[in-house]
Amino acid sequence: DTDKKMETLEDLNPVTNAKANEDQLRDLIFANKLVKHLKSNTIVLARDNQLLGMGCGQTSRVDAAQQAIKKALHFGFELDGAVMASDAFFPFPDCVEIAHKAGIKAVIQPGGSIKDQLSIDYCNANNLAMVFTGTRHFKH
Repeated sequence: DTDKKMETLEDLNPVTNAKANEDQLRDLIFANKLVKHLKSNTIVLARDNQLLGMGCGQTSRVDAAQQAIKKALHFGFELDGAVMASDAFFPFPDCVEIAHKAGIKAVIQPGGSIKDQLSIDYCNANNLAMVFTGTRHFKH
């Protein structure tokens, strides 16, 4: 299948108590556009319409998140206040926990895991905003 879907603000479903602000929403849409075109498993970190770090082609989203954070920090980018995009859902809260500890404040992901609530609960307990798109951009 050709993935022709490009999410807009209207496609975003906020699922956490914390809500993304206008700048974060813009960055979430931007990061989601990037994540769509990278090899799965992919995590993108962005702020102010700028790619800060990416982890792609990894065997897990945890590895992708760690790679994205490592690359961003290696090149001197500050992650506090940045956003994270994932090409697929989080079956466990490990990725949002890793992102939170690095300074990420908002997350965009497809949702759809039977364990979505675990990630939502982590975000709620730590004041992170998370939105679901309903569209998985998995690319092998």
